[in-house]
Amino acid sequence: MQHKSLSRKLLTKVLSVYFILTFVVTLGQIVAEYFNTKNHINGELETLQQTFSGSLTRAIWELNTQQALIIADGLLAIPAIEGIIVRDDSGAVITQLGRYIDIQQRFSTQLVREGVRLTEQQSGIFGYTFPLIFEFSGRATQVGDVTLFSSRAVVIDRIKIGIYFLVGNAMLKTTFLILLFLMAFRKQLTIPLTELTQQIEDLELDQLDGARVEIQHGDTSELSVMADAFNRLIGRVQDYKHQLETTQKQLMLSNEKLDQQNLMLEQEVARKTSGLSQAMMDLQQQKQELEVKQQSLREEIERRRHTEDALRSKQTELEKIVDDLKQAQDRLVQSEKMAALGGLVAGITHEVNTPVGIGVTATSFLAEKINALELAYNDKTLSPKVLEHFIEEAKQGSELLQSNLVRASELIASFKQIAVDQTSEAIRTINLAEYLHEVIRSLQPNFKKTKHQIEVNCPDSIILSCPAGAISQIFTNLLMNSLIHGFEDLQEGLIRITVLDEDENVDIKYSDNGKGLPPEQLEKLFHPFFTTKRDQGGSGLGTHITYNLVRQTLGGSIQVSSEPGNGLHYHICFPKNLKISG
Repeated sequence: MQHKSLSRKLLTKVLSVYFILTFVVTLGQIVAEYFNTKNHINGELETLQQTFSGSLTRAIWELNTQQALIIADGLLAIPAIEGIIVRDDSGAVITQLGRYIDIQQRFSTQLVREGVRLTEQQSGIFGYTFPLIFEFSGRATQVGDVTLFSSRAVVIDRIKIGIYFLVGNAMLKTTFLILLFLMAFRKQLTIPLTELTQQIEDLELDQLDGARVEIQHGDTSELSVMADAFNRLIGRVQDYKHQLETTQKQLMLSNEKLDQQNLMLEQEVARKTSGLSQAMMDLQQQKQELEVKQQSLREEIERRRHTEDALRSKQTELEKIVDDLKQAQDRLVQSEKMAALGGLVAGITHEVNTPVGIGVTATSFLAEKINALELAYNDKTLSPKVLEHFIEEAKQGSELLQSNLVRASELIASFKQIAVDQTSEAIRTINLAEYLHEVIRSLQPNFKKTKHQIEVNCPDSIILSCPAGAISQIFTNLLMNSLIHGFEDLQEGLIRITVLDEDENVDIKYSDNGKGLPPEQLEKLFHPFFTTKRDQGGSGLGTHITYNLVRQTLGGSIQVSSEPGNGLHYHICFPKNLKISG
């Protein structure tokens, strides 16, 4: 039977590990060299800001477009630069040369206020954008910005020789190591193992006296230890052979003694059989006692079955009560969604009805249990088990009563605040763009510790005659919902507010790039008391209030769309001039 050489197996495993380590280390060195060179090129792009920003700034300030184009062409001749975009103070592109990416998608028409690195795109292009500041008479004025682009090809071209050196070095070391291992394994393992195997195969089991194996080549190692151990094994086999002959003689004597013991054992078995019969009689009696206990257990199971049926009946009654409560809640939600502004305050009676109704039910339940406990006490039938059951039900009833009373109190406080905020708003004339910025400034303390951005695109000519408090509360609710819910796990969020002037109406599109909502939650977004932060104190009234303000107070419409991971998008439309008769 052919076996694979042990030395070949060891050599294959050692070289495999070495190949993997060499490949990983070489790859890591190449990646590190790539990123170091890329960072160096980014540094060169930033250094170029100090070299030519002065001349390019003066050319743009003096409206010398031809000079700016010449400077841009000169920059493009630098090996590290593959593209350039120059914009003026309005964000318009003066020139764009070479390979570049569309920075309008990132900065729009806004100029950068400080240097910004552009991350590497799928095309391999990356860059650096910095402002052009012109100082005149002690005043600093931004006249535009410049974006310099480099690419992955430039980085690879710089590190090409280093990569060749790293790969060649790894291949040279690997070749030398393979030759060294082959010679070492052959001398120290393959030849000695072959000699040892041949000597073992030549041994005769019938002629072990004086038989020994020896390692003739190689130094003293584990193979020499193996040969010594095999020689000791041969000696022990010879000893065991002599002991076996002695043991056979003793076995014959033991067989004679065993016959005598068998006779004595038969006599002992007869005596034990008599005792076993008595034990069987005792076992039969214990069986009868066990049957009596089983009958008692069946009766107990029957009693528990009756109790279980009673519990199921109670559960059916409770489920019917829950269904009635859900139907009442659905009617209440629909009433709240379609009610006018004054209906919010009047609707408190319907909203509080559910927790108060549950509280009344819990109170009646506790009263019935107390009466039952009193009756059992007067009839002298009160047992510890009945008392424990009453205590458990009383605890559950009191907890249910307390939680629903607290919930009713919270509902009353929330609706009271909503009524005060909305009924106190008077109609006045406002500039919508200025008012939006005022609302955003009032919320700035909530955003200043984050990296989130708010982008407002609103014409300065939109004048509204409406309850200004409604506008403030709508955008406050939307912005805070984006901050608390949409950007919960997001470091740099973006909120975009776009306002269009549509003759007699105002069209507003509000969107964020937060985590969005799944369809089942989006359907409930405008429902009262719907929130994803119930366990963190959320009341669920924010979007419901926004819905009522747009539909009832402003006489407009509001629509929402969202997908998980793609943010939330609102479309709001209402008339510019609102007249309330009365």
